[in-house]
Amino acid sequence: MMKKKIISASKASLVLLLCQMLSALDVPLDSKLLEELSQPPTITQQSPKDYIVDPRENIVIQCEAKGKPPPSFSWTRNGTHFDIDKDAQVTMKPNSGTLVINIMNGGKAEAYEGVYQCTARNERGAAISNNIVIRPSRSPLWTKEKLEPNQVREGDSLVLHCRPPVGLPPPIIFWMDNAFQRLPQSERVSQGLNGDLYFSNVQPEDTREDYICYARFNHTQTIQQKQPISVKVFSMDSLNDTIAANLSDTDIYGAKPVTERQPVLLTPTGSTSTKVELRGNVLLLECIAAGLPTPVIRWIKEGGELPANRTFFENFKKTLKIVDVSEADSGNYKCIARNTLGSAHHVISVTVKAAPYWITAPRNLVLSPGEDGTLICRANGNPKPDISWLANGVPIAIAPEDPSRKVDGDTIIFSQVQERSSAVYQCNASNEYGYLLANAFVNVLAEPPRILTAANKLYQVIADSPALLDCAYFGSPKPEIEWFKGVKGSILRGNEYVFHDNGTLEIPVAQKDSSGTYTCVARNELGKIQNEVQLEVKDPTMIIKQPEYKVIQRYGQVSFECIIKHDSTLLPTVIWLKDNGELPGDERFLVGKDNLTIMNVTDKDDGTYTCIVNTTLDSVSASAVLTVVAAPPTPAIIYARPNPPFDLELTGQLERSVELSWVPGDENNSPITNFVIEYEDGLHEPGVWHHQTEVPGTQTTVQLKLSPYVNYSFRVIAVNEIGRSQPSEPSEQYLTKSANPDENPPNVQGIGSEPDNLVITWESLTGFQSNGPGLQYKVSWRQKDVDDEWTSVIVANVSKYIVSGTPTFVPYEIKVQALNDLGYAPEPSEVIGHSGEDLPMVAPGNVQVHVINSTLAKVHWDTVPLKTVRGHLQGYKVYYWKVQSLSRRSKRHVEKKILTFRGNKTFGMLPGLEPYSSYKLNVRVVNGKGEGPASPDKVFKTPEGVPSSPSFLKITNPTLDSLTLEWGSPTHPNGVLTSYILKFQPINNTHELGPLVEIRIPANESSLILKNLNYSTRYKFYFNAQTSVGSGSQITEEAVTIMDEVQPLYPRIRNVTTAAAETYANISWEYEGPDHVNFYVEYGVAGSKEDWKKEIVNGSRSFFVLKGLTPGTAYKVRVGAEGLSGFRSSEDVFETGPAMASRQVDIATQGWFIGLMCAVALLILILLIVCFIRRNKGGKYPVKEKEDAHADPEIQPMKEDDGTFGEYSDAEDHKPLKKGSRTPSDRTVKKEDSDDSLVDYGEGVNGQFNEDGSFIGQYSGKKEKEPAEGNESSEAPSPVNAMNSFV
Repeated sequence: MMKKKIISASKASLVLLLCQMLSALDVPLDSKLLEELSQPPTITQQSPKDYIVDPRENIVIQCEAKGKPPPSFSWTRNGTHFDIDKDAQVTMKPNSGTLVINIMNGGKAEAYEGVYQCTARNERGAAISNNIVIRPSRSPLWTKEKLEPNQVREGDSLVLHCRPPVGLPPPIIFWMDNAFQRLPQSERVSQGLNGDLYFSNVQPEDTREDYICYARFNHTQTIQQKQPISVKVFSMDSLNDTIAANLSDTDIYGAKPVTERQPVLLTPTGSTSTKVELRGNVLLLECIAAGLPTPVIRWIKEGGELPANRTFFENFKKTLKIVDVSEADSGNYKCIARNTLGSAHHVISVTVKAAPYWITAPRNLVLSPGEDGTLICRANGNPKPDISWLANGVPIAIAPEDPSRKVDGDTIIFSQVQERSSAVYQCNASNEYGYLLANAFVNVLAEPPRILTAANKLYQVIADSPALLDCAYFGSPKPEIEWFKGVKGSILRGNEYVFHDNGTLEIPVAQKDSSGTYTCVARNELGKIQNEVQLEVKDPTMIIKQPEYKVIQRYGQVSFECIIKHDSTLLPTVIWLKDNGELPGDERFLVGKDNLTIMNVTDKDDGTYTCIVNTTLDSVSASAVLTVVAAPPTPAIIYARPNPPFDLELTGQLERSVELSWVPGDENNSPITNFVIEYEDGLHEPGVWHHQTEVPGTQTTVQLKLSPYVNYSFRVIAVNEIGRSQPSEPSEQYLTKSANPDENPPNVQGIGSEPDNLVITWESLTGFQSNGPGLQYKVSWRQKDVDDEWTSVIVANVSKYIVSGTPTFVPYEIKVQALNDLGYAPEPSEVIGHSGEDLPMVAPGNVQVHVINSTLAKVHWDTVPLKTVRGHLQGYKVYYWKVQSLSRRSKRHVEKKILTFRGNKTFGMLPGLEPYSSYKLNVRVVNGKGEGPASPDKVFKTPEGVPSSPSFLKITNPTLDSLTLEWGSPTHPNGVLTSYILKFQPINNTHELGPLVEIRIPANESSLILKNLNYSTRYKFYFNAQTSVGSGSQITEEAVTIMDEVQPLYPRIRNVTTAAAETYANISWEYEGPDHVNFYVEYGVAGSKEDWKKEIVNGSRSFFVLKGLTPGTAYKVRVGAEGLSGFRSSEDVFETGPAMASRQVDIATQGWFIGLMCAVALLILILLIVCFIRRNKGGKYPVKEKEDAHADPEIQPMKEDDGTFGEYSDAEDHKPLKKGSRTPSDRTVKKEDSDDSLVDYGEGVNGQFNEDGSFIGQYSGKKEKEPAEGNESSEAPSPVNAMNSFV
């Protein structure tokens, strides 16, 4: 290891002296040498050229310089000598040129305005500083002015002028309200570079009386406030209301309350302007436009591209910012303001000039007498700068002549210099935009040789390795170096040596005979010097007997040998390793002089053992493997966990450590493998034991590392293969001394909870980690990437601190440092956090919609600039809603839907749209705070799709050869209906289907009479609607043409309806067919494969109540007729209501209501009996007057042969009444036409059943047409007819 260190040190000296080749003469960095050599002055520190000072504080003008001898300092002010001794307010710091002007004790800063220059001078020359212009900062008050209220019409543009007072430096402008809250800015409202507030168009919400412009002067830390400006926006709503009263709805819908305008530029004015900027500065170009809708600004460079990576857009793209501009950025920049009505543009011609900048700045020159050299000063700029030279602060044209010096433009050539040629030269490069000033000295030194390497230095190397002998030197002129071996030896030459330019002698392969004394000689024309060094070449270290591979039985003993040979003058050290780590620290491992012995070998001793021999110059090693095998079988014995250790003792108490010893308990036939040491902190966590360390089972003492400010107790647990022992009795207590914290709190985070704060959190240290009383935390923060100082506070033992008044969502560097009564923890690492988020400022632009099909669309948008997100970008939300259906042209309640697209996406899919509809959407950006403003609503339309099924299909008025079909248009047309398609086919008695007939019906029809059908035939009908896209889903129905007068009716059950409650449902139906039919109801859970449950209906009623149903469950139901094999209705599906916490009392189950209904039924029965008696006695009963009064053809009997109205007859050979044959198309009877009739078993929209099947609601009824018998019209003496006759 030392070998490497010696070689490294030699190479360092070699590199140091090789630096002499870089110039005519270089001075080594030897502190003693530097103290002895003369050197002209060099300015090391000075104040900036333009130095603005705080007029309330002392003025400090810096000027520091170095040189040998130390320089003296003087100043000029406004070009003349500044005698500081005559001004009591001005002092100069000791051993420095820095001036301190005492303003705080009565001085006036304005009195010291001017141009200052410092000169540092010694016997070798004079260096000068830049011209330092001192100006005190100014923050004047706002001039008083009378501000008239601004009254502006909605939609017009507006400019609120700030016009701040002229300060030095110029103030920072911002607009706030009376509550000191920044006024929100957007694409519509923003602040210009001149501080004015621009409104592209005003809105009613812009009305307020506290628009206040603030000017902040940073140097004096003052803020000036302008008087509040009042703005009142006149809305057009009241005018529109007046106009709307005299216009139709159509006119109002198209009216625009605010006049839209194409863009007009508010600033800059005109069509062109010019701008000059300096190289390296930031170019800011601004365009702000008025218009409605709010214009969007776009920037281009004519004839070129905007520079990548240096171009930024600010103020909602109204400001173009190009950093680090160069001459290549000159050109014409065009801003284009555009809205939906047009555009406006402005061209700014930019010219980039340049203050002088260095190409080659002059460098210090160290020469020997008689040498040549040059000083080069090259600078560029636009316009090209003038180069002028000064010598010791005086223009070179009037400076003392030097025959060795010749000025050639930007170069000074020195020939045959002498010591008197030493001077400091200044190069000044200047043009109209600034100047550069550089000092470079010429130092002519005449020094005899010096050898810097220590005398008689001893170098030791191993044979056959390189040897490097140093001879660091200095002299002027540069000395020549020669090497000799021995006191009287000859000069060394030949291939076995390498001579380096820095004076080092290298022997590539040193042998034993290379040992001896070597002499280095340095000489120049001023003298000669020599130095001797010693070289010793040592024999290499070797291992002559290496350790060998061993196999040993468990609990046996093994030994490894490591016999070495080494140089007698070197002291070797032997280290043994196991598996490249330290040996286990127990007594079983015995390290001898030449061997390693392991006692009582266990399985854990398996591994590789290495012997390492080190000397100060070299190192060698050898390894061998140990394999442990099982011992021979032994008689069975009883194993148990060990007994606990005892007699614990603490010795060697130190501040951070203590030694613990104990006596092991009985092993119980299983060797103790290790001991576990635990500790209790009686000061912070009494009664809680923590793991401290583990040691091998052969060890009974351990050195424990301790923490400060802990009251320790220890206990020991023994472990063998069976398990752990009980803990020992605790040791005596030991209280360590307090100390500084060793660590800082972890998990430091910075996350803002509000837009203007930063919440800093961390995990508090435990009492164990505190290291002493009075634990506190130093919380520090500063804004990242801003040249700002750390702000720090010290807080109590908490885990959170809130920083208020921060900018919105900016990165902060944060660190939290622990401290206690004794001091601070080590310097903590920094983490990056962010202040609070605020809502995004702008909406996504360029929103486009691509309609894929009638139910799916794809929306695209441009991402918003990350600066405007003002938080962590979470994604984008698309709000979309249906405006109206294009087929119905009727608006409905707007139900907005929202889709969220995570991340920085620029598109998304909108599924589930309704065909042939008009939609609107907008897009908003989302951060952790919420949503930003919405983009302008985008309108799109979906194409036509196929329609839904017709809303209903009813078949009425069956005759021998015709049926009347009535239908409703589809609930969702999904386009313009082109036609209806009707398909039908007959069904025979075996339910086989006949040929299919198709009819196309115009879309404007809602009924059709099918003629030329077969009598007494069942038909199945398939009915659907069509658009230009295709056919929709169909609806089916069955109907039967009537038979002749001698044929029985074919039975039919249709129009099954349900009215469901929580646990029961009322089932009703219509029946056509023979009388005296017993019905049954079958039902089951919808979608289930279980068998149908069957309920028998008492009598021939056409209603039934299903009870015991499960709340909130979908059921299927159908109705059948007993004795008619396989004859059932179509299925219907209903859903019971959800379970309720409580139920209202059902009136139909109340005794008083049942009694009342029984009385009503008895009264009706008596009236019916009276009607029968009167009809039997009186023959025909004329009711034509009553029918005429009703004037309803639906309830007028009609003769079959001539269609004339007849009278009711009491003929006994009447035919059975057919239910539902003359029901109106909507299955209801209007109230004014049927107040005197009964409901036909509760049918119709007003007829409902209670749970027990009783009637509730208003009664309603209907007349029905009978099949003809002969040529006469007859009517059955039904209760309905009887009631009509009675009335």
